[in-house]
Amino acid sequence: MVMTHVPTPTCHSIKPFPPNRHPFTQLFSVSQKLYISLSSLLHLSIYLSMPPNSFSLSKITSSTMQPLTNFLQDYTFLLFSSSFFLLLLLPFLQWWHHHNHKKLPPGSMGWPYLGETLKLYTQNPNSFFSNRQNRYGDIFKTNILGCPCVMISSPEAARTVLVTQAHLFKPTYPPSKERLIGPEAVFFQQGAYHSMLKKLVQASFLPSTIKHSVSHVEQIVIKMVPSWTNKTINTLQEMKKYAFEVAAISAFGEIKELEMEEIRELYRCLEKGYNSYPLHLPGTSYWKAMKARKHLNESIRRIIERRKVESSKYGGGLLGVLLQARSSSSRSRSTCSRSSSCGEEKKVFMELSDSQVADNLIGVLFAAHDTTASALTWVLKYLHDNSNLLEAVTREQEGIRSKLAMENRGLSWDDTRQMPFTNRVIQETLRSASILSFTFREAVTDVELEGYTIPKGWKVLPLFRSIHHSAHFFPHPEKFDPSRFEVPPRPNTYMPFGNGVHSCPGSELAKLELLVLLHHLTLSYRWEVVGKEDGIQYGPFPVPKHGLPVKIIPRRKIFT
Repeated sequence: MVMTHVPTPTCHSIKPFPPNRHPFTQLFSVSQKLYISLSSLLHLSIYLSMPPNSFSLSKITSSTMQPLTNFLQDYTFLLFSSSFFLLLLLPFLQWWHHHNHKKLPPGSMGWPYLGETLKLYTQNPNSFFSNRQNRYGDIFKTNILGCPCVMISSPEAARTVLVTQAHLFKPTYPPSKERLIGPEAVFFQQGAYHSMLKKLVQASFLPSTIKHSVSHVEQIVIKMVPSWTNKTINTLQEMKKYAFEVAAISAFGEIKELEMEEIRELYRCLEKGYNSYPLHLPGTSYWKAMKARKHLNESIRRIIERRKVESSKYGGGLLGVLLQARSSSSRSRSTCSRSSSCGEEKKVFMELSDSQVADNLIGVLFAAHDTTASALTWVLKYLHDNSNLLEAVTREQEGIRSKLAMENRGLSWDDTRQMPFTNRVIQETLRSASILSFTFREAVTDVELEGYTIPKGWKVLPLFRSIHHSAHFFPHPEKFDPSRFEVPPRPNTYMPFGNGVHSCPGSELAKLELLVLLHHLTLSYRWEVVGKEDGIQYGPFPVPKHGLPVKIIPRRKIFT
């Protein structure tokens, strides 16, 4: 596959018109011709309105002037309305000139503004993607959330966009969602700011770091799971609580309970607005979410101020890491001021504001919350529907429990590395559910991809779900089969956490949450789905219908 950069001579996404072909020049020319034509028509009408042999100024009376006056008024209105109409056509003329000579991908842009958004978010995304892929091929255009988009469903094209030519495609989200998460969050950035911040974020989620969090995650599970005993729970909502507790520890480290409760309530309001229509009017969910976002900034600012006073190390979590980096860079400020050159990294962190810190903390909460909760919900669904797999996972966990009992200790990071079958179940869950159906990128300039031009400013969406559900890469993709991961999948065909420099840094933490929960849940409990209605709902991540209501039953009761 060949990918080339299409040079654009200006900073705008629309190229200049050739000499003497600018729309304003064309508009003036057309208007001038229209004026001449209408003037000629006026003169002809005047002539025809005169009696024979009476075309003389001395013979023009008020009665003969009236139809001419009416015509002149109509003519003036027609001239101005035609010019105004042509002016309205100017953006279209520019767009037409820019795209007429380019080969855009095939596809449909749907309804004005809405595009095909409703179709995507209200039906099975497998159907949405496969219907268009069968009709148009592996690359097609559409319109989602008011943005022109190009969707790609081949592993090679996805790697090009996310890895080999990632500098031509900046990470992006719909503006309404960027405003809620925070525009300075690391996964919206490129360049030095992104590189420096990602080093710190990744350092906070490396196995060498999160291995010390195993006991914290296990304590959350040990406290939460028994409260479900003999009760019907909404799996998705309970998993959201679990995922939030783990994400908050990762973001803030040790935090006071009152502070945690305030952040929890504000985030809950933020989440409702995030998944709502972005109508910023008083009383709407989005409006309430924007208010909650401002309060979250203030809450985090107060936590920062408290940590400055109470601890020279600024506490744990990503917050502590960011504050420590900023403090270390600030101490080097005088050195930088005396030197002609100062490291780019130090400059970035010296300029890191409280608001930027807040954006990245909230970004971590978002990244670690909904997607992880959805994966946790799906793994319980798949194990419920495949009792043989559930029993195989249980046998593996019983072996781990025997080892822990002999050594009189809790789970460790090394224990989670000794769960190969459970890990394959998680891998297959992430493939089959494909929580992250796609990711957003934006072309920073005109780009040629697989023979088509992607204009600057258009969104580009690599379709992970289509790749994960392709029979070419995963035979019988509709079947839940963990054994397919006994052999590593073909490169660039399995991307549950994205790919490239903007891939999810918290992937290991998410898998840790799944492993710890499955260890305790499969050993002590079984669960039965309540209700006969089966299906999937999308809001925006795919989850079992109604959040998978289940009744949790102690395992010992099943055998007595």
